[in-house]
Amino acid sequence: MSQCIASEHYINRELSWLNFNKRVLAQALDSRTPLLEQAKFSAIFSNNLDEFFMVRVASLKAQVDACITKESEDGKTPEQQLEAIRSNLIPLLKDQEKHFLNKLKPELEQKEIYILHYNELNSRQMRWVNNYFSSAIFPVLTPLAVDPAHPFPFISNLSLNVAALIVDPETKDQQFVRVKVPKKALGRFLIIPNELTDKEEERSHIRIPIEQVVANNLKLLFPGMEIQEYYFFRVTRDADLELRDIEADDLMSALEEGLRKRRIGGEVVRLEVSFDMPQQILDLLMEGMGVNEQDLYRVQGLLGLDELIKLIDIPLSNLKNPIFKGSTPKVLKRSQKNLLEDGSIKQEEFKSIFSIIRRKDILVHHPYDLFSTSIEEFISQASDDPLVMGIKTTLYRISKDSPIISSLIRAAENGKEVMALVELKARFDEDNNIQWAKRLEQSGVHVVYGVLGLKTHTKIALIVRKEKTKLRSYFHIGTGNYNSKTSKSYTDLGLLSSNPELAQDLVELFNYLTGFSKQQNFRKLMVAPVTLRKGIESLIKREIELSKAGKNGKIIAKMNSLVDPNIVQLLYEASQAGVQINLIVRGMCCLYPGKKNLSENIRVISIIGRFLEHSRIFWFANDGNPEVFLGSADWMRRNLDRRIEAVTPIEDEALKIKLENLLKLYLEDNRSAWEMNSNGDFIQRLPSKEERCVQTELMKLADTSTS
Repeated sequence: MSQCIASEHYINRELSWLNFNKRVLAQALDSRTPLLEQAKFSAIFSNNLDEFFMVRVASLKAQVDACITKESEDGKTPEQQLEAIRSNLIPLLKDQEKHFLNKLKPELEQKEIYILHYNELNSRQMRWVNNYFSSAIFPVLTPLAVDPAHPFPFISNLSLNVAALIVDPETKDQQFVRVKVPKKALGRFLIIPNELTDKEEERSHIRIPIEQVVANNLKLLFPGMEIQEYYFFRVTRDADLELRDIEADDLMSALEEGLRKRRIGGEVVRLEVSFDMPQQILDLLMEGMGVNEQDLYRVQGLLGLDELIKLIDIPLSNLKNPIFKGSTPKVLKRSQKNLLEDGSIKQEEFKSIFSIIRRKDILVHHPYDLFSTSIEEFISQASDDPLVMGIKTTLYRISKDSPIISSLIRAAENGKEVMALVELKARFDEDNNIQWAKRLEQSGVHVVYGVLGLKTHTKIALIVRKEKTKLRSYFHIGTGNYNSKTSKSYTDLGLLSSNPELAQDLVELFNYLTGFSKQQNFRKLMVAPVTLRKGIESLIKREIELSKAGKNGKIIAKMNSLVDPNIVQLLYEASQAGVQINLIVRGMCCLYPGKKNLSENIRVISIIGRFLEHSRIFWFANDGNPEVFLGSADWMRRNLDRRIEAVTPIEDEALKIKLENLLKLYLEDNRSAWEMNSNGDFIQRLPSKEERCVQTELMKLADTSTS
C-alpha cells in the first residue's frame, strides 16, 4: 500500500507538531490579542506540551529504551527525533517565559491583576494566607523525607512539588524532603480578599500561587527544624494506555485498570525545575527518578503555566474577546419550541425539525450556528417524538453535563430503541466515557464499544421515524464531537439530511459497528478503514488525469493534520501534473509546498484564531462539476487505516456553493492565517490594508442572520 517517499520530501511529524504549537504560542505573544486571552493561549501551549510529552515523547523514549532504531519517514531515528524535539522546544519555552515575566505579568498588574510572590504580600495579607494554610492546606499535606530509611518517594504525573533542604539546629544534619502541592484539591491560585489590600482600588484581583503558600509555611511541617532552602519541581510521565485488541466485555475493566496506572504515571519523560535549583538537589531528583539531562528543563518563573487558564474567569470583559453566542440557523428557527406563558407551544408557529429536514438538506457550522438549537434539538425532538422508533449515535468526546446524554436516556425511558456507541479509548476522555457508558446502560440504552482493534472516531447520529406506512431515516454526519462545551470553541460542520441512500449507508455502517456486518462497500459514504483511503486517492488521481488532459485540475482541502505519506506523495504527483492545490491545515503538515520540480502548485496555510479550527472539508473541481465532502477524518494513517471514520458527499448545489465560498474566506484570511514556505516554516500573514479574519467575518454573518 505504501508509496515510497523520499525522506527529504517529508517533514518530521513531531517537529511539525511543535511548529503548530509555536503558532499557538504566537497568539499569546501577539499584542493584538487581549491580555487575558494571552494568558489563555499561553496555558493552551503548555497543556498541549504536557500531552505531547505524555504520548509522543514517551513513545520515542520507549523506542530508544527498547533499542529500536527504525527511522521515521524523514530519516530520523527515535534518538535523533528526541534531540531535535529538545533543540526546537527550548527557544519556544524561553519565549513563553520571557512573555510571562516581562510582558504579561507587568501588564496584568497595570490592570490591577496581581500574581504575587509570598514576599510581596503586605502584613495583613501574609497573616490571612498563613491562617488559610493552617486551616485548609496543612491538614492535607504529607511531607516525605529521603534518607537510608526512607527511599525516594514516587512522584505522580503532572504533580507540582516542593523540594527542600532542612537542617537540625542541634546536630547540623541536613535532610532532603519533598512536599506535594495539593493544587488539584485547592486550585493553583489562592484568591486574596480585596479588603486586605493597601491600595485604594476596590477592584484589584490578587492571586498567589499555592506552592508559594506551602513553601513559606514549611516550618509548621517540620517543627524545630530550620528550612535552609526550597525549590519547585514538576514531573511528566508516560500516560499512553497500551491496550491489546481485547473483547468489549474486557475492555472497560482493562481501561479502568489502565486509568488507575495513568493517574500514577509510567516512566518519567520530563522533569521541570526552578531555574536556580542547585546541583545537589538536582542530583537527588534525577537519580531518584531515573532522569537524564535530556529530560531536564529549567524554568524561570512559574512552573506549570497551563494553570494560567484560570485567569480567564476574572470578570474583566475589556481584557477578553467579545462574547459570542452564535445563533439559530434561519432554516431551523420554526423548529424551536416557543412557549406561551401557560407552558404550551405556539403550535401555529412550531414545525418539527424533521419536517424541515425532509424538505432539504441543512448545513450547520458551529459555533456560528448554535449547537443547542440544531444538533441537540435534533436529538431532543427525536427523544420525545411519538413517531420516532429508534435512535443510534456514536459518542467520542462528551461534555460533563451533556444534554445529548439526557435526551438519549429520555428516549429509552419513552420506549424507543436507543443505541449508543461509546468510544472508551478516546484519549484522556476514557474515564468520562466509562462513566457515561455505565449511566446509559443503567437507563436502558444499548451501549456498544465498537469494532475490535479499531477506534470509532466518526460523528454520526441516525433517527428512524415511522411516517404513515413507511419508515424514514434522518441523520447527522459531522466533523466534531457531540459535545456542547467544545461546540462553543471549536469550528465544526455538520449535515442534517434524510437522503435515502446516505441513510441506508448509515444503517449498514451502524450494523458494521455493532458487529452484525462485514460491510465492504457503501453507496455514497466514504468509510475508513474500508473505502475512505481508496476514495480520497481516487479523487486526487482524477484531478491528475483531468490536468494531464489539459483541463483545470484543482483541489482545496481543509483539515487538522496532513501526515499520511501516501497522500503527501500523491499530492506531489498532482502538483507536478499541474493540479492547483490549496491546503488549509491547522496542525501537523508533513508536506513541503512551493518546492521547485516537486510542489510548485501547492500552497498551505494554517488558521490559528480564537476558535480551534476543527472542520474537515474536501473540494475537488472535477472539470467544472465540483464534488465536496465533509467528515471526521484527517489525512493521517490512523484516520484512514486504523479508525472508523465517515466522510459524506454534499450533493445539494446551494450547500456546495456555500462550502466553496467558505473555503475562499479561509484562503483570503490575512489576520489569523500563517503561510507555509518551501522550507516548511510558517510566516504569519500581515494585512497591508484591510484586515480580513475569517472567524470575525463568520461571527458578523451569524449576528446579521438573526436580524
